[in-house]
Amino acid sequence: MINHVWGLLHHPDREWREINKEHESVSHMYAHHVLILAAIPVVSSFIGTTQVGWTLNGEEGIKLSVMTALGLGVLFYALILLAVAGVGSAIHALSRQYSHRPSRSESIIFAGYIATPMFLSGLFAIYPIAWLCMLAVCIGVAYSAYLLYKGTPRFLGISHKEGFILSTGTLGIGVLILEFLLAVVVLLWSMGSEHSPLWAFFG
Repeated sequence: MINHVWGLLHHPDREWREINKEHESVSHMYAHHVLILAAIPVVSSFIGTTQVGWTLNGEEGIKLSVMTALGLGVLFYALILLAVAGVGSAIHALSRQYSHRPSRSESIIFAGYIATPMFLSGLFAIYPIAWLCMLAVCIGVAYSAYLLYKGTPRFLGISHKEGFILSTGTLGIGVLILEFLLAVVVLLWSMGSEHSPLWAFFG
């Protein structure tokens, strides 16, 4: 639930134990955690691109129209929700050789919680200077990786050695998915900007 956010950031070991006790469903986790937190980067990006505008160095930014930003925001939101399920499915696939293999549902729930810092880093998109947003993303990825390594043995019920191997594989896949998302966002923003060569081609 949304009340897990502070615990994951402040005392992850204790919070993983609490999450593990709840045995919640994927739909419950999405409704009470992912759907809410995934809206942070989407809403922040909407505000930033329509009111401030993207910029590389803090100078005057390039803005999107409200309707364009709204359409891109809906697509961005859907991609984030799919990415969480994708990472969870990857965790489930990578753990197939372990005797205590977690279910796909448990894996997706785990993925939803480890993504929490990356969701929060989306707040910086309100003032979308490229280097600042990239720094925020890097910090979010680093803390998500920390939650992944700390939580894998406890939440998925496997040994620390198995957890380290699984975490490393998951982190690699997660980074690839993140890079794909960032590439899509940049492409969509470029297409939506009237000042972009892509806009002239597709528009």
